[in-house]
Amino acid sequence: MSPTLIGVLGIAFMILMFLTQMPVAFVMAAVGFAGFSIMVNPDAGLVILSRNVYETFASYDLTTIPLFILMGQLGFNSGISQRLYDAGYKFLGHIKGGLAMATVSACTAFGAVCGSSPATAATMATVGLPEMKRYDYNDELSTGSVASGGGIGMIMPPSVVLIIYGILTEQSIGALFVAGILPALLITVLFIVSIFIRCRTHPEQGPPGERFPWHDKIKALAGMGETLLIFALVVGGIFIGLFTPTEAAAIGAFSVLIISLVRRQLTWQGFVKSLMETLKTSCMVLMLITGAVIFGKFLAVTRIPFEIAGWVGGLDMPPALVMGVIILIYFFGGCFMDALAFVVLTVPIFFPVVMELGFDPIWFGVIIVMVTEMGVITPPVGINVYVVYGVAKNVLEDEIPLERIFKGIFPFLLAVIAGVIIMMIFPQIILFLPTLMY
Repeated sequence: MSPTLIGVLGIAFMILMFLTQMPVAFVMAAVGFAGFSIMVNPDAGLVILSRNVYETFASYDLTTIPLFILMGQLGFNSGISQRLYDAGYKFLGHIKGGLAMATVSACTAFGAVCGSSPATAATMATVGLPEMKRYDYNDELSTGSVASGGGIGMIMPPSVVLIIYGILTEQSIGALFVAGILPALLITVLFIVSIFIRCRTHPEQGPPGERFPWHDKIKALAGMGETLLIFALVVGGIFIGLFTPTEAAAIGAFSVLIISLVRRQLTWQGFVKSLMETLKTSCMVLMLITGAVIFGKFLAVTRIPFEIAGWVGGLDMPPALVMGVIILIYFFGGCFMDALAFVVLTVPIFFPVVMELGFDPIWFGVIIVMVTEMGVITPPVGINVYVVYGVAKNVLEDEIPLERIFKGIFPFLLAVIAGVIIMMIFPQIILFLPTLMY
C-alpha cells in the first residue's frame, strides 16, 4: 500500500471520527500516532507521541495563550464587558437597530482584551441579549449580531489564532497583531452597515431605544478608558519592542487584575472562576495544537502535504485565482471543523504554496483568520451559534431555536465575504500598519 493511500485512508478515518463528536484534539492525535506507527514503526510512534505532548505544554512561546485567555476572563468577571456595552448602548441605542450595533461595537472592544471568539460571543450574549429582548428586537437580529460580532475576537489583537499562526510560520506576532486592527475595524463597520440596511427595510426588527443626553454619553465613554489603556499597553508595548508577546500577555493580565481590584469589582468567586475557565480553555487549545502536530508528522511521512502543495501550486491559473482556491478550501473546511484546529492542521500545507506564489505571509495570516471567522457562524460546526444558543437558554425566558440563529447570521456572513474580497483587492489595508511600524 502506497504512503499516499495510507494518508488518504487516515484522513477519511479522521473525518468519520469527527462525525461521532469525539474531541478533535484526541482524534487527530490518535490517527496521527496510529498512522505514523504503521508508516515507520510503533516505537517511533511512541517517541513522537510523548515528545510532542511534552514540547507543546512546555513551550515558552505558547504561554502567551493562557495569559491572554486569563486577561479576557478577568475582564469579563470584573465587569469590563458590561461597561463597554453600556457605552455603545448610550451612543447608538436610539437608532433603529442601535442595540445590535452597540453589541457588535462592544464585541470589537472586548476582543481587544480577550482574543477568543467563543468567549467574546458568550460574554456579549450574557450582556446584550436581555437588553435587546426588552426592546422587542427580532430574535434573528439579536442572536445573529452577537454570534457574528463574537467572531471579531478572532481578528482583533490579541488574537489566539494569530498567535498560533505566527508560531507555526515563524512570523512576527507583533506584526500580525497590528495587521489585524484595520481588518477588525472594517468588519465592524460592515456589520453595522448590514444592521442599518436590515432595519431600514424591516424597522420592526430593531426598534429604537431611548436617547441619552451628552453628559451621560461622556460618562459612559469614560468607562472604556481602562480597555483603551490595556490595549495601548499590550499592543503598543509589542510594537515599540518594549517587551515580547509573552511578556505583553503577562503584563496585560496583571493590569486587568490590578484595575479590577482598584475598582473593587472582582470578587473572590470571580477570580477563582477566571482561573478555572482559563485552565479549561488553555488545555483545550494546547491539546488541539498537540493533536495537530502529531497528525502533521503522520501527514509528512505520507507526503500528502507536498502532493497538495504541488497540485495547487501547479494549477495553470494566475496566483490570485490559486489564492481564491485556497480561500475556498479554508471556507468549506471551517464549516466542518473547529477554526483553530483547522488553521493548525492546514497552515503547514498551504503556507509554502502561498510563499512560492509571492504573497505576503502577514497578509495571508490575516486573510485566513477572516475566512475561518466565517466558520464559527456557519453550520454544521458554527461554535459561536451554539454558544449563543446555550447562553440564550440561561438568560432569556424562552428558547430560541438553532435554525433561527443560523438564519440570523446570514447578512453578517455576506458582510465578512465582502470584507475578504476588499482585503484581496486592497491588501494594503492589512499591510499598511505593519509596514509603518516595522
